[in-house]
Amino acid sequence: MSLRIVFMGTPEFSVPVLNALIGQGHEIVAVYSQPPRPAGRRGLELTPSPVHRNAQEFGIEVRTPKSLKSAEEQQAFRDLNADVAVVVAYGLILPTAILEGTRLGCYNGHASLLPRWRGAAPIQRAIMAGDTETGMMIMKMDEGLDTGPVAMAEKIKITSDMTAGELHDQLSMIGADLMVRAMAALARDSLTLTPQSEEGVTYASKITKVETRIDWTLPAIDIHNRIRGLAPFPGAWCEMEIGDSLERVKLLRSLLATGAGAPGTVLDDELRIACGEGAVRLRSLQRAGGKAMDGLEFQRGAKLPQGAKLP
Repeated sequence: MSLRIVFMGTPEFSVPVLNALIGQGHEIVAVYSQPPRPAGRRGLELTPSPVHRNAQEFGIEVRTPKSLKSAEEQQAFRDLNADVAVVVAYGLILPTAILEGTRLGCYNGHASLLPRWRGAAPIQRAIMAGDTETGMMIMKMDEGLDTGPVAMAEKIKITSDMTAGELHDQLSMIGADLMVRAMAALARDSLTLTPQSEEGVTYASKITKVETRIDWTLPAIDIHNRIRGLAPFPGAWCEMEIGDSLERVKLLRSLLATGAGAPGTVLDDELRIACGEGAVRLRSLQRAGGKAMDGLEFQRGAKLPQGAKLP
């Protein structure tokens, strides 16, 4: 049995879920996405979101309100006469009128093992905290922040060198499969909801600019987790003296390494850097305006001397 679905999502992460629902024959009556944003080299061209562009390829109506708080927007949502809303990384708070604006409610795909990492950046926060597992969950939304009862879940291991980008891609595909299964069960009236535990609640706040700069006085494990948790975007970074200039360099991959020295000291030509405890080896770096490079390739051009100190 197919459902009349309003899909609400914005980034690339949401696209596989939308495609999977379309592939299962559900009727997507409208797509809601964040408004087009300035992009391009000069930041002047308004660019639709990945979900917006994907929906247009299927000829689906796309709505991009800046807010859902007005009575007009809420009535327009109700007028779609949808069975259910599917929400995946949409980016707007849903008022009660929207949560109650479909026959069966709103279901959210969230990239954590709730109640751990409720909020905006669950993938990055899980890796930055050194978690060894996470997962994808489908929950029925209520008025709280990711507090609704859970319908389905699937766990995934976080390996010691996995980046946020790699985990993002895996969870996106898992989320598509879970949402298809959840909607099929909902259509059969056989979807079971389980309240979240009241223990183990943590919040995944947005990544701040301050967090992206590497503090070499931290232990190596914390620096390693921060580098991979912020890769590829927004990217951890540090400053390096290359030639006669101080450059901002993005750090994309690292390895835990042996070695000791004053925090920020370059220990060898393999770009082992001393930390507050232990050391990391920088495996992938990117200079401003350049491409990502292997650490050894980067060092051949940068020629950071042994004993140099990174600020």
